[in-house]
Amino acid sequence: MRLDTLFRLSSISKVYLSVAALALVRQGRLALDEPVTNWLPQFRPRGPDGTTPVITVRHLLSHTAGLGYGFLEPVDGPYHRAGVSDGMDRSALPLAENVRRIGTVPLLFAPGTAWGYSLATDVLGAVVECVSGSRLPEAIRTLVTGPLDLKDTGFTVVDAERLAAVYITGTSAPRRMGELEIVRLPFMPEADGMRMAPSRAFHADAYPSGGAGMIGSASDLFRLLESLRQGGDPLLTTALVAEMIRDQTTGMELLPWPGRGFGLGFTVLRDRAAAGSPESIGTWRLGGAYGHSWFVDPAHRLTVVAFTNAGLEGQSPGGRFPDDLTRSIYASEA
Repeated sequence: MRLDTLFRLSSISKVYLSVAALALVRQGRLALDEPVTNWLPQFRPRGPDGTTPVITVRHLLSHTAGLGYGFLEPVDGPYHRAGVSDGMDRSALPLAENVRRIGTVPLLFAPGTAWGYSLATDVLGAVVECVSGSRLPEAIRTLVTGPLDLKDTGFTVVDAERLAAVYITGTSAPRRMGELEIVRLPFMPEADGMRMAPSRAFHADAYPSGGAGMIGSASDLFRLLESLRQGGDPLLTTALVAEMIRDQTTGMELLPWPGRGFGLGFTVLRDRAAAGSPESIGTWRLGGAYGHSWFVDPAHRLTVVAFTNAGLEGQSPGGRFPDDLTRSIYASEA
C-alpha cells in the first residue's frame, strides 16, 4: 500500500458526481428543484399509487426520489427482473439504457416523503451528461477533477500497476476477491447483496456509474473534500456548499445510518448518541463497499480519508476499521 495507490472507489464516486451536478447549478445551467424530465423526458417511474410524480434534481442528490438499489432487494426483486445494473458488475449496458430500465421500476415511495439509498446518483449522471453535452467522464474532468488538477481520478485506470488488489472478509481471514463476488450486507441478510466484479475497472465498455464506478486515489479525494470544507472554491460557492451539507432529510430515518441525515451527496451527523460517534454535529461522512471511508468535521477543521483494499471491513457502514479509526483520532485529540 502506497500513498499513490489507486482504488476502485465504489460509493466514494458519489461525492464527485454530486459536486459535478452542483457545479452546473453554480453555472446556472441546472436548478436543484427543477424536474428531472426537463433533461430526461422519458424518465417517468410510477409512484406507489400508480401516478407519475415529479422527481427533482434535489431528490436525486438527497436520495429521496423513491428509487432503490438491486443489492438491497431480494434476488427476484424488481430491479433484478428489469435487468438493472448497480454499477459494480460487468454489465455492458450503456448508461442511457440502464437509466431507462431504472425508470420502468415503480418507486418505493413518493418523492420527498422518505429516504432510501439508491441508484439516484446514476440517474443524476445521465442528467449531468445531458446538461453538459458531454459523456460523463469528460463532464467530471471539466467540472471537478480538471479545475482541482486531480490526475488520478476518473472512470478508467490511469496506471494499472498502481491499482490495489481487492480482498473480501472471509470466515477466518480476508481472501482475494474473485471475478464475481456477491457480497451480502450484515444489516440486510434478506437482500441479494452486491454483485462486485473487480475486473470492471479494466473494461472500457462498462457504463460510467456516477454512483459506484470511478477509480482514484486517497489524495485526490482529500483535495476535493478540503476544497469543500474551505468554502468550495474553485468549484462551488459557499452558499452551494452550505446547501450541500444541510440535512435534507429532517424527520426521516436512514438505514443503516442511525443518528445521521443526508445532505446533497453524503450523510450529515445529527445525533452523536444515536450514531455512537465522537464526531461533531454536522460532520459529513460516506463510505464505499471496496473498503473505504471518509469524513469531514468542520467544527474541528478535520478531514479524514481512509482507503483500504478490504471490503467490507474498511467500509463505513459495515466495517469495524472506520469506527476504530474515528475513535482513535478523537481520543488522541482529547
